Amino acid sequence: MRGKVQELAETTNISVDEFVGGIRKRDCGEPIATKIWRGEYESYADPKDNDVNLSDLRKAAFVLKAGTGLLIPG
Repeated sequence: MRGKVQELAETTNISVDEFVGGIRKRDCGEPIATKIWRGEYESYADPKDNDVNLSDLRKAAFVLKAGTGLLIPG
């Protein structure tokens, strides 16, 4: 199953390494960047169970050249 991040990355031709590198340049750790890439944050029932913050999703959206709202599950 592919997540929203992987779908957006495919449309902009961004590899996982480029994505993780771009996130790390914006002061986000590799474990969080990997969770965002795999879409793990999308499957949490309660946002409090999730250690991926909105600021991390903003960083991901910047790297993907997309709006943050596209990454928020709902």
